[in-house]
Parts: sequence; structure tokens; C-alpha cells
Amino acid sequence: MEDRELIERAREAHQTAHVPYSEYPVGAALETADGSVYTGCNIENANYSNSLHAEGVAVAHAIHDGQTEFVRVAVSSAKRDGVTPCGRCRQTFAEFCDEDFVVLCDEGDGIAEYTLGELLPNTITEDMLD
Repeated sequence: MEDRELIERAREAHQTAHVPYSEYPVGAALETADGSVYTGCNIENANYSNSLHAEGVAVAHAIHDGQTEFVRVAVSSAKRDGVTPCGRCRQTFAEFCDEDFVVLCDEGDGIAEYTLGELLPNTITEDMLD
């Protein structure tokens, strides 16, 4: 799948976001090692700590289907402002992905590309818990 196609899937995903408080819809499209794509949107709650992030929803859908090998993710907001995954979502990706995992961010006319290692250096890993 081309980068632009994955971004388009993320754009489609933010169309169903539930964002009555921030009015900032975000969508994510997560590509797995076998080429499957799982999408997610943000779902807000009046108690903000119970809100779900688009990237986390996409990961949950993939995990539910038994997928644990991820290649890349595309993230888009309705503003197409190049939004990147937040720290919590970056740490979620780090549970399943190495530092070369690709993060594509929708800038409207272009796509910013990062690696997870760039966005989350010195991450907490399972090895650190021993």
C-alpha cells in the first residue's frame, strides 16, 4: 500500500470520531506485516482520562484479530496539521514495534515521516522490567 493510500484510510477513520469536547477528530490506519490495515478514531469522554486515542483503537482492533506485527501507522486530523501520536500511543507502539516502525503524519499537501525511535527515544521496554 502506498503512503498516500494509508493516509487516506486515516482520513476516512477520523470521519467517525466522537469529539464533542475538543472538536479535534483524529484517525489512524495501522498496517500489519501481512498487509492488513486496521483503523481507529478518537473517542472522547467527559472524563478526559477515559478517552480513547485513534492509534490505541487501531492497535486494539488489530490485537483482537490476533495481529501483533506492525509495519507502520498513518495519523491524520481533520485539520491535517501533521499531528503525531502522543506519548501514551508511542509507548503502546513500543510494546509491539521496534525503533524503525514508521509513523506517517498527514500535513495536508504532504506527509511527514518519522520512526518510532525518533519520536520516542530511550523508551521503556520489557527488558527494563526485569
